[in-house]
Amino acid sequence: MLLVMTSSSLCVLSAEPQARGALPSQHEALLAALRENRAALLGLLQTEKSYEVVRKLREEVVAEASWFSSSTEDTTWAFVQEGLLLLLILARHLSAELELFHRAPPPSAAKRCTPEAAVPLSPDVLSVSQERTLGGALQFVISLGLCPYLAPGVGVPLARRSAFGTVVEKLVSQRADSVAARRLFTTTQVLLQFAELSSVATLVFTRHLCDIMAALCQLGYQPQGMKKGSMEDQTQELSAEERQTCQEALKRLIGKVYQPVVIKELLILQGGSKQSGAGGKPGGPSNRSALVPAPSWLRRLCGQLLSERLMQPGGVQSIVKAILEGGAGDESDWRKCDSLARILVTCPQQSASASGYYTQVCPQILDLLHFKDKLTARQFQRVATRAVHFMLETKPSVGQQNLLAPLLAPLDCCTAASKKDDSQTSVEEWEITRCVEDIQKVWVAENSPSPSLLKALGGVLPVVFTLFCFTKQNVSHLRGPCQDILLWYLSHAETPEALTVVRQLSGLQGHESGPAAAAGFHFSPGSDGGVRLSSKESCSDEDDALYEKLSGEQWRLECLMQLLAQLKDSDVPGAFFLDLLQELTRWTAAEDEEQLNLSTMSLLEVEQQLQARTAKRQQQLAVLQVLAAMVETLHHSALLRKITQIVDFLLSLFQRACIGLNQATGPSLGNPVESQTLSMGIGLLASLLSGPQIGASDYSGMFKLLPSLETLSQQHSEEVIRELASSVGAVIATHGAYRPDGFAAAAHTSAQEIRTKGDDSPADSRLPSPPSPRNGPNPTTQSTSVNASAASEMRAKDGSRSSSSSSSSSSRSSSSGGCLPPTPTRAVADLLLEACDPDVPTKAVALRSLTRLIQARHPDAVEAQEKIFMLFLENLEQDDSFIYLSAIQGLAVLADSYPERILERLLQDFQRGPSLPTSNKERSIETRLKVGEVLMRASRAMGDLAPHLGRPLVGVFLQGTKDADQSVRASSLSNMGELCQRMNYALGPLAQELSSCLTALIKTEKEPEVRRAAVHVITLLLRGLSNRTTQVLGEVLLDLYRALKWVVRSDPDDVTVLHAQLALEELDDVMRRFIFPEQKLEKKIVVLP
Repeated sequence: MLLVMTSSSLCVLSAEPQARGALPSQHEALLAALRENRAALLGLLQTEKSYEVVRKLREEVVAEASWFSSSTEDTTWAFVQEGLLLLLILARHLSAELELFHRAPPPSAAKRCTPEAAVPLSPDVLSVSQERTLGGALQFVISLGLCPYLAPGVGVPLARRSAFGTVVEKLVSQRADSVAARRLFTTTQVLLQFAELSSVATLVFTRHLCDIMAALCQLGYQPQGMKKGSMEDQTQELSAEERQTCQEALKRLIGKVYQPVVIKELLILQGGSKQSGAGGKPGGPSNRSALVPAPSWLRRLCGQLLSERLMQPGGVQSIVKAILEGGAGDESDWRKCDSLARILVTCPQQSASASGYYTQVCPQILDLLHFKDKLTARQFQRVATRAVHFMLETKPSVGQQNLLAPLLAPLDCCTAASKKDDSQTSVEEWEITRCVEDIQKVWVAENSPSPSLLKALGGVLPVVFTLFCFTKQNVSHLRGPCQDILLWYLSHAETPEALTVVRQLSGLQGHESGPAAAAGFHFSPGSDGGVRLSSKESCSDEDDALYEKLSGEQWRLECLMQLLAQLKDSDVPGAFFLDLLQELTRWTAAEDEEQLNLSTMSLLEVEQQLQARTAKRQQQLAVLQVLAAMVETLHHSALLRKITQIVDFLLSLFQRACIGLNQATGPSLGNPVESQTLSMGIGLLASLLSGPQIGASDYSGMFKLLPSLETLSQQHSEEVIRELASSVGAVIATHGAYRPDGFAAAAHTSAQEIRTKGDDSPADSRLPSPPSPRNGPNPTTQSTSVNASAASEMRAKDGSRSSSSSSSSSSRSSSSGGCLPPTPTRAVADLLLEACDPDVPTKAVALRSLTRLIQARHPDAVEAQEKIFMLFLENLEQDDSFIYLSAIQGLAVLADSYPERILERLLQDFQRGPSLPTSNKERSIETRLKVGEVLMRASRAMGDLAPHLGRPLVGVFLQGTKDADQSVRASSLSNMGELCQRMNYALGPLAQELSSCLTALIKTEKEPEVRRAAVHVITLLLRGLSNRTTQVLGEVLLDLYRALKWVVRSDPDDVTVLHAQLALEELDDVMRRFIFPEQKLEKKIVVLP
């Protein structure tokens, strides 16, 4: 009841006055309204009995309030006093009621509320109308009793808030300000006392925090020398104790309010620049939102308080939230982020020491990178990354010590752990994950390379590459970030630094710079899809340890080649390739080694010399291995992108040729660069010189080829190469002014041969091979007579049509010293003869050429398809992978071109073994697996014909799952998975049989490889059917699900369990799409009849 009476009193005090006649001015109207409302309130308290309790409480408060003066003649201050008294009455009443509420005993069990009943409401809770009334009263108290007594420039002036504020400001300024400080102190203390009640504190501080903070700053920190007046005025000034009280109240208020709000208010109190506050009319619409310049003492105070907010725990986050909260993410927000980053990296003047400031602030800057909220994470990340860049620009040593070192610490620990003997050292998964993500945000996402950033990243890049190699072998979310980091560094680093890093990653820098976690440590999968560094058990078997080391190095090299292949617009792959070729050239020049004179050397010296030679040989082998990997993996357009790179490549080629000429007096099969390769190189240069894009600078760059070309033109044994080298040298020396007759035609012919070689020949067949007899028995090739007779038949059918082409082909073959690819002038019979050659490159090229002819539907190849088919079947049993892989490819193309007849024969061989009379029965299993590879490639090439052609294959594969050999069972399952994911609705009749076979194998098969293949078949089925899964496999879907869950729970093989988890994820995606189909917003137009 008293709460209602107090609210009514506040309502009376702040009510609108009744209508009256016109007054001379707004000031007099406002004064009259204030006097009328105050008189109405006092009359109500004296006459109404219902307000007796309020009157008694008012008398108690007045007796305690030393600041109250009933005889004041200032109307506005008299009105403010009544408002302050009512606020204190309300606070005292609510505190008493709240204390009684907490002291009340809990209700008995009989009177206990039911679960659906409301919780008893606290007595200090205000209704909506009461909060509105209280808010109006607070606004009157602030506007009349606090804001008018603030010094100029302190807080936001009333004139810039509303038209009413302009009237109030002029009204109070007409009064004497001798008691301004005392009245400001009184109002502020009463408001702070009133705000101690938690139920009304929110209402006070959410609307009037800036005004209260401005008053406390003025009362506690305004210099005393700025106030001058009479003795009577000085008696109204605050004492030292009161100023100290205001300072402590300001600290308590700043400490308990939400920090971003406090920072916003401090920034407002700092005021605007003098230029922004100088122009315009006061109270004008353009200036109401602008801040007035603050006094120097207030600016220093706010700066000090902001610095304290910044340096406390979580201060950086509060600053960022205060400035960026509520932004739309547009260009202005990005500019705010940059400005805020510059502020954070600048040590404030109020800080005791710069090192202490950066020690406290830099960890908080790094914490801004770890926010999960998507709405604020981008802006926080922008602030953090820009702060790192600005710090490295202005204070590189401080940024390296306080920002980059902590950020890269987990990866540095991986490197340090590999060099220590402490087997307990490890790096947790979350540390590595956070570090990799932070590197991606600061380096890759920001994309602002600087020398400091590149240098810091280069130190940990080997560890990142090791992580990338590990994630390529496993399922991890760190694979993409690691790849982005590596590609970013190689794209933005200077070419020498990038080459050094690439050499280090390829293993050419020696073991001391190797990035792997060495003895005692290795990377292992984490529980959340990440990676952790942990100790590993030592391998007691030396053979296993050597195999693990060699396979790891080979895998790292493959991963490096994949990275280099993705550098589309970078010169790093080509520069690295040329660097390796130059190193190879230097080794060729220094190939002869001095003989050791053992008689004059001690055992220790002999051992050192031998170790040095062994290390040199190891380095040479490593370089050759890297070169071979680059040639096999990277396209020539990635290795030689520019003319300068092509010139450097040819320079290396010609230099090795000259070295070979100096080491041998005549043509030798052991030369490093053979005649065919040298002829192709000179032809490439001739083709380059015939192009229209060659300019003067290109000719100048080719001048370094002249010494080598002159040596070749004088000393090489073949006349064609000598003439071509002389002609090319003359063209370069004269900048193209002199061109011998037929130079353009020779260049065109050489270019055609080079393209043909590059398209048709594998890398090994580009060098000439020793001549071999074409007639007589061949001990290494089976059924040579059959192939020879087939070739004779084809030659007889060709007749005169192929005679000229055969002669030209033979002449070109004799001149080049090797097998040529098929051209329109070459007959299929020649390729059949070359396919019987014992030389591996020649045989392989012939097989691949026949494959291309079959694929192109060449008439002669179509007519001889049966003979070609038998030839491919025979070569399946070869040991050399180059041969049998070419045969597999040819059989797959035949099966794609003529599926009915070829697939039937292949299915028989896969089911029963090779059927050729010359087949080796002891190697039947190996041949069946190769046929299985042919069937897999044929299944992939079927496309839309899989439902029609796949039924016989599925039957054979189902029978193959019962084979006695585990490899055949696994191969059958793999082939069945590739085929079934393309058969779509044709799998419906086979669903039950497939389900029974797969579930039986999963639960009864002893070999883990077969179980893995069975689970993988389910994965491929679900992936291929996708949204059609529930329609095709609806009857067996539950059985497959139970089988997968059984594998996850009971199978001892980790790989099988992983395959089952992947299959369950596919099934989960299918069922989610089935239960929650994608909503499509479509417009349908229906034409009514």
